[in-house]
Amino acid sequence: MRDQGFPKEKTPKYRPSNGAKNYLALISRPSRYIGGEINSVKKELSNMRLKIGLAFPDVYEIGMSHLGMQILYQILNSLDDIACERVFSPWVDMEKLMRDKGLPLATLESGIPLGELDVLGFSIQYELSYTNILNMLNLGKIPLYSKDRNETHPFIIGGGPIAFNPEPIADFFDAFVLGDGEEVILEIADAVIESLGTDCKSVPIKRRREDLLRKLAQVEGVYVPSFFDAEYNTDGTIKTITPLVKGYEGVNKRIVADINTLPLPTKPVVPFPQIVHDHLTVEINRGCTRGCRFCQAGMIYRPNRERSPENIIKIIEQALKNTGHDEASFLSLSSGDYSCIQDVFINFMDRFADKKIAISLPSLRVGTLKPHLIEEIKRVRKTGFTMAPEAGTERLRNVINKGIEENTLIETAGNVFNMGWRAIKLYYMIGLPTEMLDDIKGIVELSGRVQEAGKKPGFRPTVNVSVSQFIGMMPE
Repeated sequence: MRDQGFPKEKTPKYRPSNGAKNYLALISRPSRYIGGEINSVKKELSNMRLKIGLAFPDVYEIGMSHLGMQILYQILNSLDDIACERVFSPWVDMEKLMRDKGLPLATLESGIPLGELDVLGFSIQYELSYTNILNMLNLGKIPLYSKDRNETHPFIIGGGPIAFNPEPIADFFDAFVLGDGEEVILEIADAVIESLGTDCKSVPIKRRREDLLRKLAQVEGVYVPSFFDAEYNTDGTIKTITPLVKGYEGVNKRIVADINTLPLPTKPVVPFPQIVHDHLTVEINRGCTRGCRFCQAGMIYRPNRERSPENIIKIIEQALKNTGHDEASFLSLSSGDYSCIQDVFINFMDRFADKKIAISLPSLRVGTLKPHLIEEIKRVRKTGFTMAPEAGTERLRNVINKGIEENTLIETAGNVFNMGWRAIKLYYMIGLPTEMLDDIKGIVELSGRVQEAGKKPGFRPTVNVSVSQFIGMMPE
């Protein structure tokens, strides 16, 4: 059980500078930087034993759309002795202003300069954010390399899907979390609090930092890069990795066996500006039963774990009261595969349809979307429809184990259009293994067939096509 007591000696009242907030009239979209949103938490920092920054290395509108960050924010701030605050990558105009004025990047809630935090945790969702991470560290006046930091600097921890391949950025982080973060984040917090309580005069500065890393290495799911020595081949690939600490030879990902035991994420922060996913998001299951060969998430979030229908409805009821959203989204890698999807849909609509609360689903696997579910969705209003064929031809879909037949996709699109939808979004990838020119042309042809499935006199449906580059292993 956590020790909730506070230090005996009262620290001075913490009064950080307003910093860049004094210049908001000079930049675009100042609402990104003001904080104070509904359900945000600002604590008296002089009473805190630990100051944690949750960093998302992208702009506010993208970071605030990420459910994982909202969940960790609520979990950490539910504890009386921890202050958890948010920070996002500033837009170019704000960055220029900060550099011109010599202002450090700081947290939204209290304006804590990043260098004065105890822990700075990055949620790393994609490789293109690598440079943003370094930029945020630089703006926060924090040395980029972990080896150059001392006891005055925060511990830099990374998590998210990119943590499963951490070596490209390992030199910049003190530790990574592999897997589910809801439980491990509290164990990390306890280890840091214990370390901060150590008498600085009795333990050498360098050893205190190393002692904390050793504590973190004992936490399941935590990878400490400095405790391993990597040797590289001439082409930059890893040749060997040698453990440097006895008994710490590998890391198992952290798994929450039953997601129903986790605290319900019922108080998400409600942003002032419109964000990318401007609705209530509820995770209905974690993991996936499919085995698509291209899908990192389908592998790293295994095993598949479902949230009970009772918990889903409970989260929605409480979160709607706490936010005022008029749309809920069921988050899952494959929402149609959730075993109780029909019961949850009907229950949701029976409870909230008269209040004009709509429901939306993220990318749906073709074949799981039945006509009766489409009917339920449109009871309030028609939210967006997205399907992910991933490849333009059936041959290539078989290669990546995306078992979607073209006729099934066309039939599903026709059902959606016939029930009143005017637009469908399709996701594809290019650069897949064995791809040929015919597969690229197939994207255009298949998208055209989807549009034709909805054409009728006086109605021409819209098909929005998103094509992304496949990121995979380099050929040997």
